[in-house]
Amino acid sequence: MITVESLVKSYSGTRVLNGIDHAQNRGEAVVLIGPSGCGKSTFLRCLNLLEFADAGSITIGGVTIHGGHRPRSGAEREEQRRLRLRAGMVFQQFNLFPHLTVLQNVTSGPVVVKGMAPAEAEALARGLLAKVGLENKAAFYPLQLSGGQQQRVAIARALAMQPDVMLFDEPTSALDPELRDEVLRVMRQLAEEGMTMIVVTHEMQFARDMADRVVFFDGGRVAEAGPPEQIFANPQNDRTRDFLRKVTTK
Repeated sequence: MITVESLVKSYSGTRVLNGIDHAQNRGEAVVLIGPSGCGKSTFLRCLNLLEFADAGSITIGGVTIHGGHRPRSGAEREEQRRLRLRAGMVFQQFNLFPHLTVLQNVTSGPVVVKGMAPAEAEALARGLLAKVGLENKAAFYPLQLSGGQQQRVAIARALAMQPDVMLFDEPTSALDPELRDEVLRVMRQLAEEGMTMIVVTHEMQFARDMADRVVFFDGGRVAEAGPPEQIFANPQNDRTRDFLRKVTTK
């Protein structure tokens, strides 16, 4: 489902991603861990083309984008659009449209971007709101919701685009523990249903429980990767051991 080869990204001459390779099967849940500034979020943003890689290639669901330049031709822009449709993304901040209701937030993408009929989009949105436990909030506005509820709406909005892959960039970092658990429950459900997911998180218990594979980033590189029982119980890399010792003893 996902193939990344030799991905490189720099900002102002500073290398943030140093030749990342990553392959992921359909239905696999991968959790990215590592210290702040190690390139995890940049990696996700490159996958969804919010950032353009300087080199390397990204393939999601059979659509390939090569780094080195922004899409120029009509054909390249179409490939960019197709890849973005395949990868839904949920951010640290909820990024909901404050002037739209919950229902309108979820239906706007399918209608505007995919050309879905409004009635079909509404039926899809109401089903997804029920899935995240917010069917009774359809007529509310974002500011009338808690942070956990807003993040669940953001997940429903991303799912409404019917992506092949869901990307989560620290989706619980702005939430207090009780609201965080609301969001993690929805993410666990998606993983159990076989959604292909990449999750950047500091939630080590989620990584232990739900990841098929844990990838440790360090200095813009994949320092270690493996099943959670290996990474948490017997990490092979000194940096992985040091990081896990710090985050699990807080």
